[in-house]
Amino acid sequence: MMYDIHQTTAYSYAHPVPVARHVVRMVPVERARQRVIVSHISVEPEPTEWTETRDFFGNKTLHIRIDTPHTDFKVHTRARVLVEPEPAREPEASPAWEEVREMAAASDDLTAASPAHHIYPSPAVVLSPPITDWAAQSFAAGRPMLAAAIELMHRLHDEFTYDSRATDVSTPALEAFEMRAGVCQDFAHIMIAGLRGLGLPAAYVSGFLRTEPPPGEERLQGADATHAWVMVWCGPEIGWQGLDPTNALLVSTDHVVLAVGRDYADVAPIGGVLLGSGRQKLDVAVDVIPIDMPDASAPVV
Repeated sequence: MMYDIHQTTAYSYAHPVPVARHVVRMVPVERARQRVIVSHISVEPEPTEWTETRDFFGNKTLHIRIDTPHTDFKVHTRARVLVEPEPAREPEASPAWEEVREMAAASDDLTAASPAHHIYPSPAVVLSPPITDWAAQSFAAGRPMLAAAIELMHRLHDEFTYDSRATDVSTPALEAFEMRAGVCQDFAHIMIAGLRGLGLPAAYVSGFLRTEPPPGEERLQGADATHAWVMVWCGPEIGWQGLDPTNALLVSTDHVVLAVGRDYADVAPIGGVLLGSGRQKLDVAVDVIPIDMPDASAPVV
C-alpha cells in the first residue's frame, strides 16, 4: 500500500519564547517492509541550527535550535511511503512463551533489533505487579507466544475504555491501568508493562493510521493524530509482530511506522526545552491518504 502523509504539529505560546531547543521525530523510518519514497520536513520559525541524525534504534531525528523570539512553533511533514503486508503467521505455531523468555534473556545480540533492549523497565514503563498479574492470565503454561499476546491485546481492547480526557502524556501506566481508561499511548504502555513483567520483549511504536478506511470498514481510533501500538518478539524465526491494542488488530498495511523505541520517551514526535512561561496550546493534524501504485512517481502534494 502506498500512502501520502501530511502531518502538521503547531504550538502557540502565551508569551514570546526567546530560546528553544527541540528534538523532532516526524519522518517515517525505513524498515524491512516499509520504504520511504520521498520525505520533506519544514519548521517555522526558521531554526538557527538544524542537525539530522539517526538514534540508536534507527529513527530519523532532527535536532534544532531557535534563537529568534516566537509565539508560534510549527513542524510540517510530507512523505510518500510504501508499506508491504506482513507475512502470514500462525499464532498457535509460535514457540511457547517460556521459550521466548529464555531466548530473550540469553540473547547476546546488542543490535538495534535485539529483544534484549525491550525486556527491562524503561523511563515510561515501570513494572507493576498488578499489571503483570493481569497479563499473566493470558499466558498459561506452554501457550504459544503469539497466541497469548493476541489474547492479551484483545483483553486490553475489551476491558479498557478509549477516553482522551482520562489521561495526558505524562500519566503512568499503572494509573491508566487502575482507571481502565486512556488513549493509544496508555494502552501500549500497559501492554508493554504486562509483557515485560513476564520477562517478554515488547517495544513501543509511534506511527500513523490510514485516515480513511476501505469501503465498508469502520474508521480506526487514532486516525487523526500520531498513533501508538506494540511490537512483541516471538523468537528468532517469527521475529517482531506488531499488535494494536487500541483497535484489536494485528498490524499490517493500515499502519505506518514513524519510530520505534522502549516507550514513548524514546519516540516522542517533539521534545526538548524552551525558555519562557505561560500557557501553550498544541494542535495536531494528520492525513494518511492511500494513492494508486502507478502514481507513485507523482509529486507529493
